[in-house]
Amino acid sequence: MPRASFFPIIVVTAAAFLSGCKQDLAELVDFDDDTATCVTHTEPFAHSICTTSGDKLQLFWQNEQDKPLLTFDNVIKRLNQAKLEFAMNAGMYDENFAPIGYTVIQGREIHSLNTKDGGGNFHLLPNGVLWWDKSGRVAIEESKALGEKLKNQQIKPWFATQSGPMLVINNQIHPKFNPESTSKKPRNGAGVCKDGTIKLVISDEPVTFYEFASLFKDNLGCPNALFLDGGVASALYSPELERHDQQDMGVMIGSVSKDSRN
Repeated sequence: MPRASFFPIIVVTAAAFLSGCKQDLAELVDFDDDTATCVTHTEPFAHSICTTSGDKLQLFWQNEQDKPLLTFDNVIKRLNQAKLEFAMNAGMYDENFAPIGYTVIQGREIHSLNTKDGGGNFHLLPNGVLWWDKSGRVAIEESKALGEKLKNQQIKPWFATQSGPMLVINNQIHPKFNPESTSKKPRNGAGVCKDGTIKLVISDEPVTFYEFASLFKDNLGCPNALFLDGGVASALYSPELERHDQQDMGVMIGSVSKDSRN
C-alpha cells in the first residue's frame, strides 16, 4: 500500500541539534560502540530498538536499473557480500514508492526539501529531516531550519530522509500530540540521543503519537526524534531478533557492517 502525505535514516562524533536548540543539546558526543544491536522491550509498551553508529548507516531506494528495491531481500542482494545488520522503512512515499520529502543518497539529491502545507502526518508541522554527512555526524533537524543551512551551504548531507511529524523537539514532545488520544497504530521512528547514539525504534503493538514520542524523550533520552511512518508501512529486518518483515517499501535505512561495506 503506497504511503503518501495524507497517511490517517551519533556518531563517531554525533550532533543532536534543532532550530532553537540550547547549546548543551548541540554538543558533540563521542560514540565508541562499533556494533549494531537490536533488542526488544515490553515496557512502557512492546517495541524493538536498534542502535548503531552514523558511519555505518545507509539509505537504500533503487537498484542499478533505477527501479525501487522495495524489499529488505533486494537490499541484501544489492549489498552482495556486505552484511546488513538491520534495516527498516525510512519515510513516506507515493504510489510509485518514490519519497515525498527531502532525500539524499550518497550525496545525490533524490527529492528536494518539502515545506509545502498539506494534510496528514507528513505535514503535521513541524516535520523534520534525519541526515548525516561523510564523517558520520548525524542530526535530526526541523525542515525549515535545515533549509536555511542548505541554502547557506553550512552542511552537506551524504544521506538524508525527510518525514513527519517530529516526535521530540528540543526535549519537548510535539505540541500537537494529545496525551488523551485513542488513535493507536504501529509506528517507527528515529532519535538522536544524549549519549551520542542514534536509535531506530519500531513499536510492536499499536501506540499513540504521544506514547511513542514519550518513549524517545523519557526512556531513551533523545532530545530530538522523528516519526518515519506507521501502520502497514512499518517494517523491520533484524537477524538478531529473527525478524524479517515482508512487504514493499520506498526508501529504507540500514546499518551495514563497516568491514564489508560497499
